[in-house]
Amino acid sequence: MSVEPGMTIRCQEVVEVITDYLEDQLDEATRTELEAHLTLCEGCAEYLRQMRTTIQALGHVPLDSLSDTAKADLLAAFRDFPARL
Repeated sequence: MSVEPGMTIRCQEVVEVITDYLEDQLDEATRTELEAHLTLCEGCAEYLRQMRTTIQALGHVPLDSLSDTAKADLLAAFRDFPARL
């Protein structure tokens, strides 16, 4: 039994690897599966659009330019992120 391309990766996995995807750091098999998933899943496609929009709006913020408080706040926000999905 073969599985349709895009169906072996779950939405949670897409969220976990989207940064690597945007930075062209995924292996070819994962990239192909993720791109197939994006054609099938409007929610994940929208998430990718939102990530690209955020990156365009914010650009690059060097880590050493952030205060210790800002770093801690960001880490806390992303640490809790999966629990809110």
